[in-house]
Amino acid sequence: MSTLIVAALAFVLLHLLVSGTRLRDTLTGTIGTNAYMGLFSLASLGLIVFLVMSYPLAKADPIDHAYWTSTPATKMVQLGLMLVSFLLVVPGLTTPNPTSVRQEATLDRPDVVKGMLRISRHPFLWGVALWAAGHLLVNGDRAAIVLFGSLLVLAVSGTFSIDAKRKRALGATWDGFAAQTSNIPFAAIASGRQSLKLGEIGWWRIALAVALWGGTLFLHPIAFGVSPLP
Repeated sequence: MSTLIVAALAFVLLHLLVSGTRLRDTLTGTIGTNAYMGLFSLASLGLIVFLVMSYPLAKADPIDHAYWTSTPATKMVQLGLMLVSFLLVVPGLTTPNPTSVRQEATLDRPDVVKGMLRISRHPFLWGVALWAAGHLLVNGDRAAIVLFGSLLVLAVSGTFSIDAKRKRALGATWDGFAAQTSNIPFAAIASGRQSLKLGEIGWWRIALAVALWGGTLFLHPIAFGVSPLP
């Protein structure tokens, strides 16, 4: 369990204390953006592998304690959360977005705010947050709380970190984009600043998300030994 905790802390702190902070600005100014991105990517990849490998060891720990377990009801809620998660992640990854790595230039497009960006300027991270929250709902043991809890904290905090980083780098250009969009999903639509236009998202993106969600349900017992179905 201690190894998983160390891995989770290292992974979260790397992002909270470096990515999106002024320390990042200092590092990029010293070694250059490309060198920083390469080193940060290597460190992130190494730590996520360390985290994933530590999880089954922690699950096998005899002192691992379950504070809650899944029920048919929570599994049904989990299925819904995972569907919404895929509907955020897949379009979020395939839609041009100035919050994504090296896509700041998309702010120059007059129609940049469309599709998923009407819902949130961070659809991918909110999808990850829902994925982590859903897994916490049906996995109440200590190992799961550490793993999925750390990913939930990192995903949500990452949305604010990226906003701060883009504001420092882009100034008024970013302020104009942020005024038209929202961090929290559907907040801009609820406030009247945007309207929901599903066709702009791309029906192929929605279909791909649903297909991947269904495929994950089918493969989950094979890959992880646990069925997500009630």
